Parts: sequence; C-alpha cells; structure tokens
Amino acid sequence: MINFILWLAVGGLVGWLTSVVMHPDGRRGIALNVVVGVAGAAIGGWILSPLMGVDVRDSEVFNVGALLVSMIGSVVLLALINLVRRDTVR
Repeated sequence: MINFILWLAVGGLVGWLTSVVMHPDGRRGIALNVVVGVAGAAIGGWILSPLMGVDVRDSEVFNVGALLVSMIGSVVLLALINLVRRDTVR
C-alpha cells in the first residue's frame, strides 16, 4: 500500500516538473499531474530504460536515474499530446 502512495506522490512531482518544463497553455490540476507523471514513467520505463541502462523496476531503492527516465518519458508524452492536439510541438 505504501508503494502505491509513493507512486502517486512521485508521479505528481514528475508531472508538475514536466508542466514547468513544457509550459502548457492551461493550468492542470494535481490529478492530471499525477496521471501525466505515472504514464510518463511507464513510457520512460518501457522505452528509455533499456536504452539508457537504468533499472526502474526496483521499488525498494530511489535513484536519480529512474527519476530522469520518468521525467523524459513525461516530456515525450506531453510533446505527443501537443502534437496531436495542435499539429505543432510547443
């Protein structure tokens, strides 16, 4: 149960950092930040983790590499959403 709460907390942090980096037009709430952070972490873990050699599956240890992979995955996710919604990357 505590791992699930940590996933949500770190997902919210990653989603908020991504919104700071990407500067979206509208303000998103905390729930959408969590969704973007967790989905970006999943994308980053699935695609970027093998390429960068960072193991993001170990939930017992917090490491900066896993946070960066999650952040990059979230940025990619928001860039794809912006591309689909506006036909341009902002």
